[in-house]
Amino acid sequence: MTTGEISSLRNRGPAAGAGHVLDRPAWSALVGGPHAHLAERRGRAVRYRPEVSPFAALEDPADEECWADAAALLGAGATLFCLPGTTEAPAGWEPVFAEECVQLTDDAVDARPDPEAVVLGLGDLPEILDLIERTRPGPFLPGTLAMGTFLGARREGRLVAMAGQRQRPPGWTEVSAVCTDPAYRGQGLATRLVRAVVAGIRERGEHAYLHALASNTGAVRVYESLGFTLRRRAWVTGFRLR
Repeated sequence: MTTGEISSLRNRGPAAGAGHVLDRPAWSALVGGPHAHLAERRGRAVRYRPEVSPFAALEDPADEECWADAAALLGAGATLFCLPGTTEAPAGWEPVFAEECVQLTDDAVDARPDPEAVVLGLGDLPEILDLIERTRPGPFLPGTLAMGTFLGARREGRLVAMAGQRQRPPGWTEVSAVCTDPAYRGQGLATRLVRAVVAGIRERGEHAYLHALASNTGAVRVYESLGFTLRRRAWVTGFRLR
């Protein structure tokens, strides 16, 4: 997918619109949403508990009062990670990470349970963290399992693929941590797990969405082939408090 193609599709689809919960998914999930029990808040800044997820959110990134609340919440030397995030911050914050990403919604995924998928729990955490370290699908911390259901696929007893649920703004759940051991790629394991995760999301009457780096055009094409539709472009950013 080219930059022009992404631009032409920006804000397409029924999920688009000003004030939609997917414009601020972390804020919507943590402030009175399904993940409120995982939140730490100071005024107009909120974050997931540090052991659960590195992501945070500001009520209004253009308002310096929100950044002051974030500074009080995080403390000096901490990094504010936002998805979607702003590319600008007031004095006292230094940028450490900025990548363009795309947000896609489930418009036509052929969701179905998978007979081989197993629900992963705390007993699987060492294997999960090992797979995450080797495949780097995105942030995954020891407490991330608290965010939702994670499914895995095993071969000869070994965890070789996984996918699960992350941010939960009202009515929506993010598909995340999609990864496969390099030795087992090309077998459709991740595709089957994504379909199973989406099936679980739909069972509780919600819609699925996900984020991918815009530069990862291969992954974007795969998600589109599964029935996800590009909703908007955004940024995933990190700013360190000096």
